[in-house]
Amino acid sequence: MSVLSLHADLVRIPSLSFQEKPAADHVEAFLRGVDGLEVGRLDENVWASLGDGTDDVLLLCSHLDVVPPSEGHPYPPFSPTTVDGAVYGRGAVDAKASGAAMLTALADLAASGWRPPAGGRLVVALTECEETGAENNGMEKMRDRVFGDALPEPTAALVGEPTELRPCLAQKGLLILNVTAQGETAHAARAHLGKNALTVAARDLLAIDAMTFEKSDPLLGTPTITATMIEGGTAKNVVPDRCRITLDIRSTPATTHPELTALVREALESRVEVHSERIIPCSTDPDSRVAQAAVAAVSSLGLDAEPFGSPTASDWIFVADVPTVKIGPGRSELSHTPDEHVEIAQLEAAVDVYSEIARSYFAT
Repeated sequence: MSVLSLHADLVRIPSLSFQEKPAADHVEAFLRGVDGLEVGRLDENVWASLGDGTDDVLLLCSHLDVVPPSEGHPYPPFSPTTVDGAVYGRGAVDAKASGAAMLTALADLAASGWRPPAGGRLVVALTECEETGAENNGMEKMRDRVFGDALPEPTAALVGEPTELRPCLAQKGLLILNVTAQGETAHAARAHLGKNALTVAARDLLAIDAMTFEKSDPLLGTPTITATMIEGGTAKNVVPDRCRITLDIRSTPATTHPELTALVREALESRVEVHSERIIPCSTDPDSRVAQAAVAAVSSLGLDAEPFGSPTASDWIFVADVPTVKIGPGRSELSHTPDEHVEIAQLEAAVDVYSEIARSYFAT
């Protein structure tokens, strides 16, 4: 089966988070039809191995779930449509392009007779619930319940997300803070008897906009901080005693989440509490074998191999203890948009990129 056919099959399946079973069934059937693979499954997480080594394990992983369609899709979101050399549809780029290319690369390698050297193993895994952020995450399940049991622990990984096939060697983390401005209730006709929490929050919002961070990462730059939600007030004639703000901070390895939290607390009047800090920033040594293999493979195909840092999070956080490269076909900014699509040339090139990375990695 060609990568285009497999990609189209996957896009046709509306695999929203928690609804991935039909997609997982399709992937499992595809893999069981390839000679030489050892196939496994846990819930809606499917994997296959080529080779039986346990000392040197290269994991290629991506996710099956997609976000719901939104208004404004130019074509039916679950009917893959080819226009001007690109395939449109929900999940076309995030991340069924990566998944289809990884599966095809594995099948092609197996059919060619290639195998990892003694002690080596190539694994491809497609998982559930990446888009949920935390709940029921498939790669987290694999880390906790599959690696070290049904599969050996990976020693390096590729995470399939749209990067236009450029090697991504760092990605920002996500720290979410809850800010609560405290005031004192009064009748709006006697506002001077109270303390307006909205006014406190307004001062804090200005302070947030003025915040800068000194420590910079070579690939990711400095952290960013953005107020994304605000809630306050109970009635139009009551001085509000509370206002809540949600902060989205995209972190880098140069500054820890506790350090960032402390800096925000120092800058604001309001109470600051951590809502979530589990999505840590990640980075990989450019001299690691997998990074070198990725750069060499992309370069050999005449594509842009300059490593970069990504502002978006991914399942990398669940393999952060091994050298990892995020790489896949398509443009990240099209993810989750009505205009989501992937260029056919990128999709086809991705099969060669993943195959060449595997060959290069195990040749060193």
